[in-house]
Amino acid sequence: MIDKICLILSIIGGLNWGSIGLFGFDIVAWLFGGQDAIISRIIYTVIALASIWCISLLFRSERETTHEVSH
Repeated sequence: MIDKICLILSIIGGLNWGSIGLFGFDIVAWLFGGQDAIISRIIYTVIALASIWCISLLFRSERETTHEVSH
């Protein structure tokens, strides 16, 4: 479950960076009161931590990343 949450947060971060790169528009800052607002900084930090967690996905075996239900 934590893998999916971190992946979703990383995707959100990637989309935000894409918005900044393409349009010069920071969605997180716009939604939460600017880049220096405490809530924006918390969101940036949570997304960064989620991205760091996703690095571990690169080093896991396929068996560890797939959740098979055994009967």
